[in-house]
Amino acid sequence: MESHLTDDFFDFRHLGERVDLELKMAQGRDGKGQLPKSFWETYSAMANSQGGLIVLGVTQHADAFRVTGVPDHEKVIQDLWNQANNRQVVSANLLTEKGVYVRDYPDGKLIFVHVPQAGRKHRPVYITENPLTGTYRRNNEGDYHCPKEVVQQMLGEQLNDTRDGSVLDGFTFDDIHLDTLRVYRQHFANRQPTHVLNDLDNLEFLRQLGGWARDRQSAKEGPTLAGLLMFGKLRSILDAAPHYIVDYQERPRAVTENRWIDRETTDFSWSGNLYDFYRRVYAKLINGLKVPFGLRGDERVPDSPVHEAIREALVNTLIHADYSGTCSILVVKRPDLFGFRNPGLLRVPIKDAIHGGVSDCRNRNLQKMFQLVGLGEQSGFGFPKIYNNWSQLHWRSPDLEERIEGNQTILALRMTSLLPPEAVDTLRRRFGPKIDQLTNPERIALVTAYAESCVTHDRMKELTQEHPRDLSQLLHGLVDKELLESDGKGKATFYFLPGEHPIRPSGAGSVFGLEGASPSSGHLLTSSEHLSPSSEHLPPSSEHLPPSPDHLNPDSEHFQITAVAWAQLLAQAAAIRETGKIDRETMVQMILTLTQKRFLTLVQLATLLGRGNDTLRNHYVTPMLDAGFLRPEFPNIKSHPKQRYTATESASPAPAAS
Repeated sequence: MESHLTDDFFDFRHLGERVDLELKMAQGRDGKGQLPKSFWETYSAMANSQGGLIVLGVTQHADAFRVTGVPDHEKVIQDLWNQANNRQVVSANLLTEKGVYVRDYPDGKLIFVHVPQAGRKHRPVYITENPLTGTYRRNNEGDYHCPKEVVQQMLGEQLNDTRDGSVLDGFTFDDIHLDTLRVYRQHFANRQPTHVLNDLDNLEFLRQLGGWARDRQSAKEGPTLAGLLMFGKLRSILDAAPHYIVDYQERPRAVTENRWIDRETTDFSWSGNLYDFYRRVYAKLINGLKVPFGLRGDERVPDSPVHEAIREALVNTLIHADYSGTCSILVVKRPDLFGFRNPGLLRVPIKDAIHGGVSDCRNRNLQKMFQLVGLGEQSGFGFPKIYNNWSQLHWRSPDLEERIEGNQTILALRMTSLLPPEAVDTLRRRFGPKIDQLTNPERIALVTAYAESCVTHDRMKELTQEHPRDLSQLLHGLVDKELLESDGKGKATFYFLPGEHPIRPSGAGSVFGLEGASPSSGHLLTSSEHLSPSSEHLPPSSEHLPPSPDHLNPDSEHFQITAVAWAQLLAQAAAIRETGKIDRETMVQMILTLTQKRFLTLVQLATLLGRGNDTLRNHYVTPMLDAGFLRPEFPNIKSHPKQRYTATESASPAPAAS
């Protein structure tokens, strides 16, 4: 007989909120137990994301979980290992003997399978034998097919140990900005005055750094990508890396907005290369920082843990960037934080990057160039230094985030305390003596909801050392005490202060506001630098057709669109809806027109445009969100059941031709 799980055993009731947990029945047709067909899809999704736990022998009914057990568990485990080592089933076996085990429960045996995150050289992990169709990723709603461009990015990373060492065909020493090279050489000489490299001419010096190379087979020689990025002229850099944009913005307030009071970007008013960008931006980042008094010998140290962390974060951003990516390098300074974004995902799991000791730099020659002038940690200890230095000041833990679809990594360094007295006082005035009766982790959850507009299970894992099960119980307990409210379901659950449903972004991505890729020119809608190319503009197949208009009541509370307005939108989009293949710019312009000064759901947009939900999401909505053309109504949780999108002010549609 099936029975509900109790607190006496492994508690699944709230762990459904975790993106790294999947529960499967595994009963089989005969009821004796069988590995579910969907097992390897989940395995692929977790391996290509941040790993996770699959539990076999549990069924879910609404929000209740029941143990059904796996009767013939030994056969299921044997099948699991046989299939894991069959390359026609799955591309890589990442499982370990210790990571697959059985637990006894009163109503049956459960099989636990711990799936580790795949390393760069194993990604993508895919099922069957075609990575383009068999690669999955994990999101808040479960497992989903990776878009073709994401799979291609993984394959490209798999084959390239370093991206910046190739000789650039057709480039010469004339493409090097000599003033930048001169300044770098002076800094190198000041730091190492007796080094043998100081005696070399510019060309040989550049060769020793990895900025100039000779192909031993073809005898072709010239600057490498690293040499051009570090010391080149902007026009030459753009010829080699057309999507190259570096951007620094100082914003005046501790809020998400598109306004800045100071900016450095690739506008041809300076060299535009990485070394000059580092020097100019670092000086602006530390301007106004208070330096505590310290001595090294008899000399005062003009430095602090904050300076050290900022240097490391800035160098990390530059040396780990994927310069073939389509979003800019963006550095933001606000009164309350520093933010860093680079194209390209981390090459090691986030937990390994934070723990340190694992080094897999995308641009090793750039890394060496910075290290030779004393910038950047070696052996993968850059992020640990950032985290440790921030911890010394008792500030909120750095927020490190990967955006898979946008192919970008974001780091936010907030200069706010985990429990700032003013926040605690505000909450005490609101909730009274209840605050003083809470545990420290409970107070952290409330302060995070206050400071970041919401708090999630994953964010609490970053801020505390509590067990995931305890965090789930803690958050639900705060809801029971009426100190928090929640929205979303299962893995998509998030929590906020009562009556303050979040409408502003939170997390690392909020550093960059709603502009996403922050393009530096005014030609946002026609530039291929900010939208991933796609040829999938044909009408969707029947299996992906959006719901009929009967399911889109424009007078409903969710949609809040009058019948007249809906009819007008249908008329506006008629030409595209009735057309098969359409060019990308026209589609983007129409999406912006439809969403100007109004929010629309994905289903509404799909119906208006005559496209499938998946096609529209993967090839238009997600890239437009990343590029800053659209913003979500509920940015805290991408899979909000009432998620809608509107055009940003900076991406208004171009006027129609007369």
